[in-house]
Amino acid sequence: MQMRLLAAVLVGLVAVTVVTSVGAVRLLDRSGRRWGDVLRARLVMGVPWGTLVVICFVLSIYLFVQDGVSDWHRPVVIPYRAWSYFYPLGMLTAPFSHANEGHLVGNLAGALVAAPIAEYAWGHYPSDRGTESFSSWRRNPWIRALVIFPLAVIAVGIATSYFALGAVIGFSGVVYAFAGFAIVRYPITTLLALTSTQGALLTVYRAINQPIFVATARASPPSPPSWATIAIQGHALGFLIGFCCAAVLFRRRGERSNPVRLWIALILFAFAKSLWQIYWFRGSDTYVLYRGLGVVVVTTLAVVATLAVVSSDRPLLPQSVRRRLETRSPSGSIRRIVDLGVPSASVQSGGSASDSPVDSRSNSGGDSSAVAPGDTAPGTRVRELVLGTRDRHEAIRTPERASGESTTRSALASMTRRETAFLAIVVVLALISGPAVPFNIFVLEDDSSPGEESITVEGYSITYAEDVENELISFVDISMFGEDTAVETSGVIVSNSDRNIWDDPVSADRLAFSGQSTIHVGGPGWRESVTAFRRGWSATGGETAYQIWLQRSGEAARHVFTSEPKQTNVQLAGNNVTVLPEDGAFYLVVEDIDDGSTESVRIPGEDGTFEAGGVTFERDGGRIYGEVDETRVQVASRERYNR
Repeated sequence: MQMRLLAAVLVGLVAVTVVTSVGAVRLLDRSGRRWGDVLRARLVMGVPWGTLVVICFVLSIYLFVQDGVSDWHRPVVIPYRAWSYFYPLGMLTAPFSHANEGHLVGNLAGALVAAPIAEYAWGHYPSDRGTESFSSWRRNPWIRALVIFPLAVIAVGIATSYFALGAVIGFSGVVYAFAGFAIVRYPITTLLALTSTQGALLTVYRAINQPIFVATARASPPSPPSWATIAIQGHALGFLIGFCCAAVLFRRRGERSNPVRLWIALILFAFAKSLWQIYWFRGSDTYVLYRGLGVVVVTTLAVVATLAVVSSDRPLLPQSVRRRLETRSPSGSIRRIVDLGVPSASVQSGGSASDSPVDSRSNSGGDSSAVAPGDTAPGTRVRELVLGTRDRHEAIRTPERASGESTTRSALASMTRRETAFLAIVVVLALISGPAVPFNIFVLEDDSSPGEESITVEGYSITYAEDVENELISFVDISMFGEDTAVETSGVIVSNSDRNIWDDPVSADRLAFSGQSTIHVGGPGWRESVTAFRRGWSATGGETAYQIWLQRSGEAARHVFTSEPKQTNVQLAGNNVTVLPEDGAFYLVVEDIDDGSTESVRIPGEDGTFEAGGVTFERDGGRIYGEVDETRVQVASRERYNR
């Protein structure tokens, strides 16, 4: 009772101190800058309505689609992952669904700090010159805030789902898209928000949700390294989508960021948010982290991304190279035009020399230097058109110029430094998203359940198997740099051919650690629970013999797996002793070393003595002892679990 009262008091104190701290700083700020006016200049009533709509949408998916309203900490997850293009429900819900409460809160905290910055940079009010608010539905601030911004966010989320690698789930891809968009316009603000403010927000939330937390030292189940549980490819995909959208939008608006600030924000954000963690997995709980490669990629892309936003529009290629590219075509027509000195107007219009507004004497055998006042020699003007600015040489069109080879050369010659850098970012985005396509065309065969026995729940097949090929990863056979996609897995496996689902939610090691684990399957409007149990006896000096059961809620447990027998390193009066699992029970098998004869006896469920092969056994709690000629040794012990 006292602890509950103290917790309630602490919750109140946390709320009061946070509000008081903000208010005190507000009073101390004498800069004269009214933040309400600053926010209202770009947001309706100074409120990021689009962000609030998006957060409510994501929260609704968790509560009512994943059934988080029934179990806040354990929602239905499996049917809402992005399994395959042929399973639209998963592809559409995955970017807005979450694995658990911690996953949800972390992503919502990131959205709360990044989305308002992105929404502010975009603005509810039209920024084009000569346009007014409410002049059309697209310029209506309320529609931009409550409809256009949320729909754009949903579209980005679906894109991250369709081009993410693996059966992803979570809003983090969109959060990184917010970051990529905001960092182009407000680099330092975005960096601080997502590396500091997000952590502070989560700490305050946890302090209110659980003001007193008691932890005890205990063993942890086997688990992959933290970096192997993060969808780095999905995060990078979302970030680059947001970055490219912002680079185009703010370029059109004529808004540019400080290059030094942008580069600092990009590189520090990438390191802080682990975008450098490029990894792969080999199966059997082995993972490979390419740390050096990740650092090289991040530092290089930070420079290229900065150039894509703030670099100049000067041509990338030197003038001499551009001259050779632009004056060369399959028939050499452009070169002949330059050499013959055809008037520029005729080149631009595609007509004859007589169409030129230049004095006719220049085309009638007269003095070619006689030109209209203010004009240069015709040949010089043509060279300016061909070799000069982008706008000028874009106007030159001839039949030969329209050919594929000449068009490519012209485009190459006209590429600016900024366009080249931006194109490089687009290529990287394509390289990141492209490999997801073959993985997402995954189709599960009807007879894909690898276990000998299974439980079926509304189309879901739940079983247990060991050392079987992971069908989702091995669907595309790729080998590179000593790594490949032929990965084996062991544990509880859930498959559903109708939904193209193949998942191993509980590994064999994790089940051996805990002894039991519950898997939730379902769909919109329903959920079912299946619990996996493991029971075993460990042979002294040897390994553990075990069996697996699956139990659907409200039904009897079903035996689905039996391990190999395990022999002890104990010999009693010339006999070997082996622990034998069979048909849901456990036996001790006594084998005579000389003649190979065997005799078995079932391990009783209660303490007591039993005999086999001339050996007397005694069960004492979780231990079994064998006794021969007053020699008593332990031969087996019941497997213990951490729950």
